[in-house]
Amino acid sequence: MTMNVSAAAESRQGVQGAVALFHSLSDGNRLAIIRRLAGGEARVADLVHDLALAQSTVSAHVACLRDCGLVQARPEGRQIFYSLARPELLDLLAAAERLLAATGSAVALCPTYGSASAASARRRGTRR
Repeated sequence: MTMNVSAAAESRQGVQGAVALFHSLSDGNRLAIIRRLAGGEARVADLVHDLALAQSTVSAHVACLRDCGLVQARPEGRQIFYSLARPELLDLLAAAERLLAATGSAVALCPTYGSASAASARRRGTRR
């Protein structure tokens, strides 16, 4: 029995990196920033303009993505240009798009994480 418990604990620990990665990508604003940066580097002001988000929102999400090692900064004079730190991120997003296409509307209709669930959570004032 000890080996099974130990193996289960190791298995859970082994997925923690993936959990953190997918959590960092679980916000629509962060995904929008990543998609925009896939087209080339940008300053916070560019992201604010292009995505129609508040500066504080963009700054907070860019900081999160930097902390996760997904976005990098390049200072130039008084400006900071952000870009994707890892090209593998584009591969991951492309794979996610293929998976979404393959599952049809199943993910959007998911009672826990789908669009209806998110709308219901917003009405209740909670987040998923």
